[in-house]
Amino acid sequence: MERSQIDAVIEKITSTEHPGEGSERVKEIVNRLTRDLFYAIEDLDIQPEEIWKAVDWLTNTGKANEWGLVAAGIGLEHFLDLRMDEAEAKAGITGGTPRTIEGPLYVAGSPESVGYAELETVPEEGAERLYMQGQVLDEDGKPVPGAKVEVWHCNLRGMYSIFDSSQPPYNLRRAIITDENGRYRFKSFLPVGYSCPPGGNTDQLLKALGRHGSRPAHIHFFVTAPGLRKLTTQINIEGDPLIWDDFAFATRPELVPHITRYTREEAKEQFGIEEPFASIDFDFEMHHEAEGVFDTDIERTRGLR
Repeated sequence: MERSQIDAVIEKITSTEHPGEGSERVKEIVNRLTRDLFYAIEDLDIQPEEIWKAVDWLTNTGKANEWGLVAAGIGLEHFLDLRMDEAEAKAGITGGTPRTIEGPLYVAGSPESVGYAELETVPEEGAERLYMQGQVLDEDGKPVPGAKVEVWHCNLRGMYSIFDSSQPPYNLRRAIITDENGRYRFKSFLPVGYSCPPGGNTDQLLKALGRHGSRPAHIHFFVTAPGLRKLTTQINIEGDPLIWDDFAFATRPELVPHITRYTREEAKEQFGIEEPFASIDFDFEMHHEAEGVFDTDIERTRGLR
């Protein structure tokens, strides 16, 4: 079909809309995406069997609750980050800690503490101990007391509490309120990377694209404070072989902090800690709110209990 013929089909469809009814924004978006889809079907000669297989895959992906993984895997969530970066740069907001994807596994309501938290509700056997610490700062380098640092990561099986019923609720999930000097610190362990559910819908799609569905080890953060723009970010664990091959495209150079390791003797002598551990120093730099710039507290459906 010629483009003009496809446009005529779109015109026929849109002619059934009633002026003044429904959402003009939804009409604009759906009609544009429908037109682009019809163009793609014609340009790529997509066959009916392929269309209906795709419909089945879309249905099954929803049933499996994997759309959050798909959004990351096709680069959609990364693309949204890049658009937000561009919008902020145009508004003169530059520098600071880079944002990167939230992913689909945040849960609100983590236990709160001031200054320090231990993330493990139950000990993780065989894990390498980690202490991570730093400050929350504004763009002028001033400490931000009372900021909330929400942190979450997976266990050594690559599973997240709440979504994994074998873990206690809020295991490896905490909210730390920074002290009077804007400092936070937590005790946990170095997490591992993980992969999409084997044979699942995201895995099927990525394999069809000749790609893998694995992520490097990482730790997620939300950082919020009154008058400052919410920061959504994560750090990668230095040395992970997939740091630059993340299926979700979340790695940024500034978000791969150095790890310092202490032997048992060094840990005891310097810190009074009775075990060897890895240490990460990392400061979060935030920006003050600015008029006319999008809200960084993105409204989306998240895991709830």
